[in-house]
This record gives sequence, C-alpha cells and structure tokens, in this order.
Amino acid sequence: MSYDRNVSPVGWYVGAYVIRFTERADKRKHDLENRFLTWENWVLVKARSIDAAYDKVVKIAKGDTKPYKGGPDGIAVQWIFEGVTELLPVYEQIEDGSEIMWAERTAKLKNIRKRVKKKAEFHQ
Repeated sequence: MSYDRNVSPVGWYVGAYVIRFTERADKRKHDLENRFLTWENWVLVKARSIDAAYDKVVKIAKGDTKPYKGGPDGIAVQWIFEGVTELLPVYEQIEDGSEIMWAERTAKLKNIRKRVKKKAEFHQ
C-alpha cells in the first residue's frame, strides 16, 4: 500500500488561518506597511481530501469576517480574512494524546528553552 503524506487516513485535517482587524473607514487598511492586530486560528476539520479540507478552513475563516459596530462609539469594524497558513493531515484517530500537529525546526539551545512555558503561563 502506498503512503501519501497529503492524505489523512482518518479523514481529519488541522488548518490555520489568519484574520486581521480593521476599522472599515481606515484609509490605511490596505497599506502593506501598516501594522494590524491579527489572529491566527487553528481548526480541526473532517474532509475527504486536503483540497476539501482547505475549502472548509476558508469557509470557517470567512464566517468570522462579517462587519459589525465595535466599542462604545459603535465604530464600523471588521476582521479581514488574509488566508490559510497551515494545513496538515491528521494521521491518527482523534483521542486523548493523539498527535495532530508537528513542526520540524533547528534552533540554538537557548532559543529552544525560550519557547518552553510553565503551566501557569497558559492561563489567559
């Protein structure tokens, strides 16, 4: 049996997308040098292929982009979908302890240790 690393044998994919926050009237909202608050959201989707998973991630992301009135002054704001940043097949059945993502990196030991957090640092 051949192995295709783009196909989830269990039908699940994990994807990430980026949205950015703007005031709708902001004249710099399309300025490539302007800084924006962004969220990178990770979602788990059931799909028959990586292409179908991509489409589901995009649909979910765009559901977060409807304009609304924000803050006490009711300013017209919106989250803008920028795109999908990661899409990986899940290779194991989903259960406690299942590996759903991984990343390969090379780094200095001091930088590896900077990435590690204590339990209390995860409280929001």
